[in-house]
Amino acid sequence: MRLRSDIYVAAYLRLCASQNVQAVLRRRGDGAAGAIFVSVDRGDGRSTLYAPSAGGQSDDPAIERLWRRAHKDETIDSFALAERMAREIAFDGDLWWIEAEDRDGRHFLDIDSA
Repeated sequence: MRLRSDIYVAAYLRLCASQNVQAVLRRRGDGAAGAIFVSVDRGDGRSTLYAPSAGGQSDDPAIERLWRRAHKDETIDSFALAERMAREIAFDGDLWWIEAEDRDGRHFLDIDSA
């Protein structure tokens, strides 16, 4: 059974805090099943956006969710990130958006390798 989105977001924010990474909730979505997006701002105008993987879940019970980078290049600029999220919100009004700040780009997510 998959964790509710609000519980996953709360746990992710606590994980970031425990690793001395500042993270804020930019947009609150549907508590039960809203899609979650995570952006990591590197503090130099570059960011990375992570979206739910198409498969969404792993066969490994220890992995709650799988993620993918939501853009082709390794990073995108902050303006492009804001535009992308505006489009995503227009498409899905129930989504969550977490923004973390970390110069090293740490995200603490399980990335889909497929």
